[in-house]
Amino acid sequence: MKKIFLGLLAVSGTALVSTAQVKASQTARIKTPTIGCEDCKTRIEPYLKRHDGVTYVLGNWRQKNVTVKHLTDRINIEEIKTAIANCGYDADDIPATEDAYKRLPKTCKKPEDGGPNKAPNIHAPPPAKTQ
Repeated sequence: MKKIFLGLLAVSGTALVSTAQVKASQTARIKTPTIGCEDCKTRIEPYLKRHDGVTYVLGNWRQKNVTVKHLTDRINIEEIKTAIANCGYDADDIPATEDAYKRLPKTCKKPEDGGPNKAPNIHAPPPAKTQ
């Protein structure tokens, strides 16, 4: 009797696991025209990874975009754009929040706000001097 009960339990457990729903995920590429260095990238990536539903983040400061993979039942693309704006950077059509932008270091700000005029990487170490 125990063997039959355990056998039925194992079969039903396997059936339940095999019919489990797959979470719907989506990959989005968000234009972030105000990121311009490795520091900007390392500021955005960990900030987005903390949000529930974000499974993958890759910032590319050379192409000025952020690729985000997220679970659609937990977070949507507008919330992700708002999170980037709350980090101090423009995200597609959502501008950076003023408070977060003011907290950015001067080297990560726009040229009209006192940031560097030269891009791409303004944080690169200076070239070695030759003697």
